[in-house]
Amino acid sequence: MENENKSLMKKVTDKLFGGLDMSWLTVILMAVISAIITAVFLQVPIFKDTSFERMGIDLEAWILLAVFIMPNCKKPLESAVKTFVFFLISQPLIYLIQVPFSDMGWRLFGFYKTWFIWTLFTFPMAFVGWYIKKRNWLSTLIIAPVIVFLTAVGAGALCDTFYDPPFLLVTGIFCLAQVAVYIFAFTGNMRQRLALCAVAVVTAVIAVIMASKVSFSGESVLPEGHVYSESATVEVEDSSVADISLSNPEEGFVYVNGKKIGTTTFTVIDGDKANTYTLKIYIEKGHLQLKITEKE
Repeated sequence: MENENKSLMKKVTDKLFGGLDMSWLTVILMAVISAIITAVFLQVPIFKDTSFERMGIDLEAWILLAVFIMPNCKKPLESAVKTFVFFLISQPLIYLIQVPFSDMGWRLFGFYKTWFIWTLFTFPMAFVGWYIKKRNWLSTLIIAPVIVFLTAVGAGALCDTFYDPPFLLVTGIFCLAQVAVYIFAFTGNMRQRLALCAVAVVTAVIAVIMASKVSFSGESVLPEGHVYSESATVEVEDSSVADISLSNPEEGFVYVNGKKIGTTTFTVIDGDKANTYTLKIYIEKGHLQLKITEKE
């Protein structure tokens, strides 16, 4: 039964990634439909700060469409031309559809510059990418950077979701599902699959470690009314979360050097006066946030 299931999966992936007729009509329809869907995700408020909005901002959804086009072409040049034309139609169309509904109007096309550069790169990338259909060690080498990128994005998204559920859960699952499918679809033997699995695991571990690290340094204000003299000092309970010092005590400002996501308390001592505060470093909607409150 297990072998039958693998055989069925192999037939499905072989059909999807190499067994379809990627006609010009199909390419153009894919470009138009994906542009309309993306424009909706970017304009409808309910999709803001979600995995769906990311479709018009980041690469993971477009990688899937490019990978779908490339192996279903008959020659490398056909793959390059059709992938290039797909992006040449879809990306500006996304902005064109949004113009009547956006306060920015035609200024939206200022964001197209980056996508136009990526569109130019799709030609040589898709020419080389066509060879993933060979399912040999060259295919493994070509698909490896895609595996690294998708694993890093997926693992990072799941880490963000852990700190702020269910923020990017769909993105995490979507990216890692692509990784699993590509490892199965574009390899010809177990050694190639194990090599790509190793690449994915190492990338995921690095992504998780990096996601837990914080890069935040700057001033923050204490709760209103809390000011101190120049001789005041700060004692931090857990310095692994952050280092804290008084930057402008007479105005109630502290300098925070954040190190990781978490919560700690710190006490400001000024002569006979001592006040304890709680510092919380957290992620909200993908952005690092810092909050200081007085501990009761």
